[in-house]
Amino acid sequence: MSSWRPQRKHSPGGLDPQLSRTLLLLLLSTASTQEVAPNRAACVVSHAVNGTSVSCHPPAQIPRRFPADTVSLVVEFFNVTRLPDDTLRGLARLQELHLSSNQLESLSPNFLLPAPLLQVLDLTRNRLARLPRGLFQASGALHTLVLKQNQLEALEPSWLLGLKALRHLDLSENRLQTLPPGLLANVTSLRILDLSNNQLKTLPPDLLKGPLRLERLHLEGNRLQVLGEGLLAPQPDLRYLFLNDNKLAAVAAGALRGLRQLGFLDLSNNLLTGTPKGLWTSLGQPARDMKDGFDISGNPWICDGNLEDLYGWLVANKDKMFSRNATRCAGPEAWKGQTLLVAAESH
Repeated sequence: MSSWRPQRKHSPGGLDPQLSRTLLLLLLSTASTQEVAPNRAACVVSHAVNGTSVSCHPPAQIPRRFPADTVSLVVEFFNVTRLPDDTLRGLARLQELHLSSNQLESLSPNFLLPAPLLQVLDLTRNRLARLPRGLFQASGALHTLVLKQNQLEALEPSWLLGLKALRHLDLSENRLQTLPPGLLANVTSLRILDLSNNQLKTLPPDLLKGPLRLERLHLEGNRLQVLGEGLLAPQPDLRYLFLNDNKLAAVAAGALRGLRQLGFLDLSNNLLTGTPKGLWTSLGQPARDMKDGFDISGNPWICDGNLEDLYGWLVANKDKMFSRNATRCAGPEAWKGQTLLVAAESH
């Protein structure tokens, strides 16, 4: 099942060596003077009415200074463990910063201070094990923070202080085993939260009490065993919920209650043998809810009378069902191997 993740445009690569010197001179004419060998590849510099975009990939060298009107800066695929603390000095107009696919191990607490208008920060595929407190003290405009594929094993609420405009937080593919209480207490504008493909076994009950209008929650690819009663309750606007590829064996009867905007639910590839009465009816009227579909395949369903509640809901919503052929009964013996939908229509 696809997670439909928001995609980011990839930055262009290096240029023809014959154009390198020309663009290098252009870059150096708008930035501070730097000694660079004539045959060395240059960053790609694009000028527009709203400002300059700079894209640096090997074999280009990272300049010491960038044009003062830079609004987008890409520095990717360099084997650097740390960037100078003053890398962004003079870039007061910077709005997007892409630092993915480096080897960054740490950032200075003051690293982002020169860029108070920053809206997008992409740190995908680095080696960050922690963030410094105060990193986002001047990042009130930041709405997208991507920390995917780093080495984060634990988080601290203080790391996120200052992110009052944050709408998209991606912490996927790290090494998170637990989350602290109050992690998102001050991130009230959050719309998308991605915690997928970590090692989470449980979630703090107050995890979602900070955001006010969460629309998309990715929890797939963890080790969650139970979906509790009140975890999702603070989020009536939730539209997409991904819980696939966990170890869920139990879902509370009221776990989905109040999710009147829920358009997509993925519970595939878990350990569910049954669900409690009331779980599905709490989703409301079939004609209004689950408009984008649902997936409950890859679970060891026991197709007996205990699934009556699910059967009725399933028949009413079968047109929205993904992976019908992979949604099968594991028992009892008379129904073993049959599709869950056939069992539902037979009861």
